[in-house]
Amino acid sequence: MSRTTPRTRNAAATRQAILEAAITAFTRHGYDGVGLREIAAAAGVTAILINRYFGSKEALFTEVVDVSFAQPTMVPKEPADDLAALTARALVERTAPEADHLGPFELLLKSAANPRAAEIMREGIRKHVGARFTDALSGAHAEERAELGLALLAGTWLMRRIIGTPALREADPEQLTAQVAHVLAAIVEPGAASG
Repeated sequence: MSRTTPRTRNAAATRQAILEAAITAFTRHGYDGVGLREIAAAAGVTAILINRYFGSKEALFTEVVDVSFAQPTMVPKEPADDLAALTARALVERTAPEADHLGPFELLLKSAANPRAAEIMREGIRKHVGARFTDALSGAHAEERAELGLALLAGTWLMRRIIGTPALREADPEQLTAQVAHVLAAIVEPGAASG
């Protein structure tokens, strides 16, 4: 009599597959545009298994936001003397027509209409990129100035990459970097911000 050995499941690999499928799905379709069944199918699991690992769609989305926003994409991980220039360069490189997929920004853009998703993303921004930016600033009103800087970055990202306005899309990268750095310097440098 032959016994079949039960198939072993690697919990960490299964959880990671679900998370990766969710990052892709939420980034492409937004919070309201995808359900757990679609994510489960992409991960090769059942929706019940997603609930077992993450608890709910909202909890899964929260982890997607946390993972996506934790990675530094524009604001340097460590404070730097040339914060405006480094951030401007990263923005111009990340929004170039030939640049790779812009996950965190597309996730933000496609899910912002849902009030709960917006709340989750607000917390993710505060916890990760907002905290990195605020910590990099000195002087008064650092949190306010950090959010103004993020608004400049998000607006430029939207106009250059998503909408594709010709002047920004076709701008010389070095010139655009210098222009963004100049505007950003007024936000990040304490003397310029208070004057």
